[in-house]
Amino acid sequence: MNLPQTTDALLSVDGRVATLSFNRDDVRNALTGTALIDDIVGVAEWVNACDEISVLVLTGLGSAFSAGGNIKDMAQRGGDFAGDVAEVATRYRRGIQRIPLALQQVEVPIIAAVNGPAIGAGFDLANMADIRLASSRARFGETFLNLGIIPGDGGAWFMQRLIGYQRAFELTLSGRIVDAAEARELGLVLEVVEPEQLAPRAAELAQRFAAQPPKALRLTKRLMKMAQRMELKDFLDLCAVFQGVSHNEAEHLEAVQRMLAGGR
Repeated sequence: MNLPQTTDALLSVDGRVATLSFNRDDVRNALTGTALIDDIVGVAEWVNACDEISVLVLTGLGSAFSAGGNIKDMAQRGGDFAGDVAEVATRYRRGIQRIPLALQQVEVPIIAAVNGPAIGAGFDLANMADIRLASSRARFGETFLNLGIIPGDGGAWFMQRLIGYQRAFELTLSGRIVDAAEARELGLVLEVVEPEQLAPRAAELAQRFAAQPPKALRLTKRLMKMAQRMELKDFLDLCAVFQGVSHNEAEHLEAVQRMLAGGR
């Protein structure tokens, strides 16, 4: 297995689980002004092309999951935030907006193990995962309006699909920070664990998913995503085809034999 090169993140593989750890604690894993955008997009594309991977875990090293945009660059109208309207728009499309487009296409489950604050675009990044696990030290904030800007990376699209329009509206318009316990109550995270348990719990869940037949796992992830935008009749037609594919895969017969033999 050839791992893709990363610059500001560390990529590791354990069995069928790949973990991408953001490694720019000096800027609290900010997505702009670093190479993290390229790292995330590159790994997302690699996962889709690598049949040996069944789960992708995203997490942060250091004190934060991700602080989102680099506020110093904003203050100086530099980096990704320099230029006129057209220039800024182009940088968004060619920069941070590549992340939601790439992660939305990932064919395997994505688990965000949120180790610390996930703020602004960092919060949105966590919401792009299929499942979020949070350390009790995690904090979440859709803080764009506090800075006089809008969620430019797709956050307004993702969050309301997780927790509904009204709750997402309140968090976005207030710009307030919520702790891990409230995030769980809102449905933003699946579980909250103590900091030392976050990595083991994420690994446990990831390995459980990765133990499933890999081809059927990818088809199921695709179905779960497509169900959000298809009419029932069309969706059932697609399910019929995917089921036909699954019944003709060797992994299906192997799983049936294990079940008949008393295995999982």
